[in-house]
Amino acid sequence: MRIGLVSPYSLTLPGGVQSQVLALGRALRQAGHAVRVLGPCDGAPPEPGITALGNSIPTAANGSVAPVAPDPSCALRTIRAIRDETFDVIHLHEPLVPGPCQTVLFLNATPTVGTWHAAGGNNAYLVPGTRWLGSRISRRVAVSPEAAQMAADALGGEYEVLWNGVELERFAKADPWPSEHPTIFFWGRHEPRKGLAVLLDAFSRLPAGVRLWVGGSGPETDRLRALHGRDDR
Repeated sequence: MRIGLVSPYSLTLPGGVQSQVLALGRALRQAGHAVRVLGPCDGAPPEPGITALGNSIPTAANGSVAPVAPDPSCALRTIRAIRDETFDVIHLHEPLVPGPCQTVLFLNATPTVGTWHAAGGNNAYLVPGTRWLGSRISRRVAVSPEAAQMAADALGGEYEVLWNGVELERFAKADPWPSEHPTIFFWGRHEPRKGLAVLLDAFSRLPAGVRLWVGGSGPETDRLRALHGRDDR
């Protein structure tokens, strides 16, 4: 099949939704499908097979900053891309976030799958107009029961829960790093919403035999390393 994957968030910036979109594209290509990823890009696309839809606009949302592109130029690029490609199905991630996903739903030209990622936070953007757009989605999916409940509370309808994918081959190649002590592993972006600063503060109060492994990066990485980097646990 020819599949279009659409992200409302900038594909050149770190984020859970963007990571899932790009990884899903790689997996579908390996399965033999023709895949094109559409989304905002602040700079050159991070990998082949991406149609850049313009720069994003940093927007405060759900305790973080969402790099979305709700501007007319992005909408025009989205329309052009959809008309140039002959997709059999289009998969929209966070389908009602303002930007290219909403534009695709306005066009209503191709069967669509919509996947909801967010759970909790503010759903004020789900005004009556966007709820109408939601009715144009052919199949509704959520990455967790909590995300499904949030979408159902706002929009109604049925949602199939399909968990986020993991690129097993990529992580299976890592060398084992055994520990003889109780160990906590944090993996995620280093930003206030993810709670790493809270974890590090609490960890400093734990017994000396406990270990903490931290993965990922983010806007708080340097500050937190300066504060806690001397703790060799």
